[in-house]
Amino acid sequence: MVVDLSESVGSLVVGDLTRRWPLFVFGPRFFPSVKWRKAVCALLHHRVIAGLALPVWKLVLNPAAFKIVWEAFPTLSPQNHQVTVIPCRDEHHWPGASGWKMSMDVTFLGTGAAYPSPTRGASALVLRCEGECWLFDCGEGTQTQLMKSQLKAGRITKIFITHLHGDHFFGLPGLLCTISLQSGSVVTKQPIEIYGPAGLRDFIWRTMELSHTELVFPYVVHELVPTADQCPTEELKEFTHVDKTDSPPKEGQGRTILLDSEENSYLLVDDEQFVVKAFRLFHRIPSFGFSVVEKKRPGKLNAQKLKDLGVPPGPAYGKLKNGISVVLENGVTISPQDVLKKPIVGRKICILGDCSGIVGDGGVKLCFEADLLIHEATLDDAQMDKAKEHGHSTPQMAAAFAKLCQAKRLVLTHFSQRYKPVALAREGETDGIIELKKQAESVLDLQEVTLAEDFMVIGIPIKK
Repeated sequence: MVVDLSESVGSLVVGDLTRRWPLFVFGPRFFPSVKWRKAVCALLHHRVIAGLALPVWKLVLNPAAFKIVWEAFPTLSPQNHQVTVIPCRDEHHWPGASGWKMSMDVTFLGTGAAYPSPTRGASALVLRCEGECWLFDCGEGTQTQLMKSQLKAGRITKIFITHLHGDHFFGLPGLLCTISLQSGSVVTKQPIEIYGPAGLRDFIWRTMELSHTELVFPYVVHELVPTADQCPTEELKEFTHVDKTDSPPKEGQGRTILLDSEENSYLLVDDEQFVVKAFRLFHRIPSFGFSVVEKKRPGKLNAQKLKDLGVPPGPAYGKLKNGISVVLENGVTISPQDVLKKPIVGRKICILGDCSGIVGDGGVKLCFEADLLIHEATLDDAQMDKAKEHGHSTPQMAAAFAKLCQAKRLVLTHFSQRYKPVALAREGETDGIIELKKQAESVLDLQEVTLAEDFMVIGIPIKK
């Protein structure tokens, strides 16, 4: 359970960390100062509030709240009460309660094609949401890029590989080994979930086997089965799968994920907060794109309706906010839909692997109205024929797809190493990186296009 006091010293929120939705919201008008402190104390001592036992294991405080609580209860200690104290910045709140913010951002670790260079690392980016990190592609040198960034490799819980070209996954074995070394001997870490094309499980297993590596944490590899139309016929290969009896001790049983022919996509993740799907791309070998969609959040409580219906302030508000009906003292049942405004649509981030086109209509549907669309643009428009020949895109091709999807923001990445970052571009260059930006913007009616650079961080604001 989580007690989050980071937004207001006079507010107490009790939430379930695994579901990431608050169970109760108590504001200052419900808890005057003394009662509020007693409520915190009761929680810390595993007492019962509103008839529910609430085992507390994490206390999140902003500095002001931290000072008040520890002055009120000087004898408390994290060891005695199994509480972890985490000072928390104002912009990082747990989701669910009206007006809360949930941080989400993308950090580019590598924006170059083919190989890592001094100016651009090999393909890799991290989607971070409230501290949890999802890694998309893991080219050679990704772990070094992680060390140079503000991110921590130990926070990675999911890894998505777009395709099995070396500049997108040769860094994976080394990263897994480093995470293992940094984890210590006693590990309670949840399994790292790894998603990628068929053959990825075999690659990881053989790498670990040949190097006599034993990871201390569990991991699971889920393989996507491509279709024959994702690459030239001569490049399509069927991989032999690792025999279950020979699997490494730390590898869990992963799924083999087939294309849903009706949806034209692959369902990878569907939890309380996100839905992640993959869609097919055309490249020299089978490649995939990923759509990460945040689920709708409950709408705001209609204060006037609550008052008109006679709902007393307090725990009932929290229950209604979280979709639970309440029964008033007069026997009347109030349903959440009676007092909640429209649900708030979640954010959508789409990340495409190397491609010269989309296979089927799955990609267009999944990327429609994306808040952030990340697309490769390996070469400029003057070299479109060469780009297509090698299964790649140009700025014009990326922008055309963004326009078709009505994406709100397009970010170009995976540039040929000939295109140096803006800061290193020579004055007066006509074939430099800025030219790629202009080419894409001309297709999007001058809508601004972002050129990704290593360590660039792009925030995705929460919708209200």
